[in-house]
Amino acid sequence: MRFLRSFIFYIWMYGLMIVFGLAGTPFLLGPRSWARAILRAYLKVIWFGMRWIMGVTFEVRGREHLTTDGALVASKHMSMWETLAFWEILPDPAIILKKSLVYMPIFGWFAVKLGNISIDRDGGGKALKGMLRDAAKRGSENRQVLIFPEGTRVLPGETPELKPGIAGLYKSMGKPCIPVALNSGVHLQTYCGLRKSGRIVVEFLEPIAPGLDKASFMQQLHARINTGTDALLAAGQPAAKKEI
Repeated sequence: MRFLRSFIFYIWMYGLMIVFGLAGTPFLLGPRSWARAILRAYLKVIWFGMRWIMGVTFEVRGREHLTTDGALVASKHMSMWETLAFWEILPDPAIILKKSLVYMPIFGWFAVKLGNISIDRDGGGKALKGMLRDAAKRGSENRQVLIFPEGTRVLPGETPELKPGIAGLYKSMGKPCIPVALNSGVHLQTYCGLRKSGRIVVEFLEPIAPGLDKASFMQQLHARINTGTDALLAAGQPAAKKEI
């Protein structure tokens, strides 16, 4: 039954990506806000399907920790779901993603138009410098630069070391870093297949102020993300504060 529900949801998600993407292609000629409006309309329909096909909803906590003048957002990463969900959750994110993704039909077109930050993981120091420069620019535009500092999706309970690039972003941007805990992996597999119906919780945690040395920053970020995530995993599914 889980397989069938997952399969139906995949058809729903990717089928609608094609429909919205092709229908929204003319909007790519307009301002970035037009492309963002198309994406958010698509996500609203996706969440509807996620609720009724798989029985999965989500809630957001800690919005008071979001700043209005740009920030570095560092999130736990358990499934593909959060790579989409932050476009609904954050006011105006710039997501750091693999360069290969910008060459994908439809997804890549919108990724470029929305001002995301692509990085060639095999590009060495030159690619890293470009990422740091672009991130600092997006932060100065009062946008939220989103990165998954573990570098890959992990299973609930896993706490790998963070990739060193997050420290470079923190230093170059000179903005607060907002850790994010979540429990999406309890309910969804890495590519959004169903594990268990229920409510995903995404929680923005207390920001880390700019100016810390690398070692202190990395230690604090690792501890906050994983302590917050462990608390969500241990708590199960408490009553929702905000459901979308």
